[in-house]
Amino acid sequence: MDLGIAGRRALVCGSSQGLGYACARQLASEGVEVLLNGRDEAKLEKAAAALTGEGGTVRFVAADQTSKEGRAAIIAAAGDIDILVNNNAGPPPGILPDWDEEALIGAVNANMIPAIQFLRHFIPGMRERRFGRIVNITSAMVKSPRYFMGLSTSARAGLTAISKAISIEVARENVTINNLLPERIDTPRQVFMANRIVAEQGVSYDEARRQIADTIAAKRFGRPEEFAGACAFLCSVQAGFISGQNIQVDGGSYEGLC
Repeated sequence: MDLGIAGRRALVCGSSQGLGYACARQLASEGVEVLLNGRDEAKLEKAAAALTGEGGTVRFVAADQTSKEGRAAIIAAAGDIDILVNNNAGPPPGILPDWDEEALIGAVNANMIPAIQFLRHFIPGMRERRFGRIVNITSAMVKSPRYFMGLSTSARAGLTAISKAISIEVARENVTINNLLPERIDTPRQVFMANRIVAEQGVSYDEARRQIADTIAAKRFGRPEEFAGACAFLCSVQAGFISGQNIQVDGGSYEGLC
């Protein structure tokens, strides 16, 4: 399928590795000019070189999206874009005694405020040009909250709510906003989670991985390219009538109807 986005310009946040990188790679393969972002310049340079080697048109900006100065640098490097993929690492797992004011503010600063500020900046140009595709990478925890992921649930749910409100207003100008909710995609985040189980239970790394995979209906980890394919479709011309949605990429694990 030709997604109709060749020649478009995209900013993919948090894209030096993991889900962000996978989405950037897929968009680049569709002929989109991609701006990578992250805090580690060496990682970004390596990621950009890899995608360029595959034929992509790729640039990068090393900046921290959680700071005003970092966001300003990202915005300056991006210029006018047609596609925005919001993404950032989630807060650490924890329990109620861990969630003091500093922890709560940290979660909101990482997983809510940057994305909203990028929406504020880029949506007016998208509306004027009558094309915009925005994908927020959130989490399955938005619809299936779990105690130990309370920080992620709360901050990302806030982003989900305000994005839904905005999506209704901008749909008439062919600007869509959707959320992708990953669950157990095989990225460095799952390495972290497996190592956490190893430390807590004293089991082997392979056993920790098996325990995680067993929580998924498909009984396996998702592949980054599967997630990226869903992202690219939501950025396509064909997806122009899909907006304000929470789409789970979770191996069939969610048990609810909506």
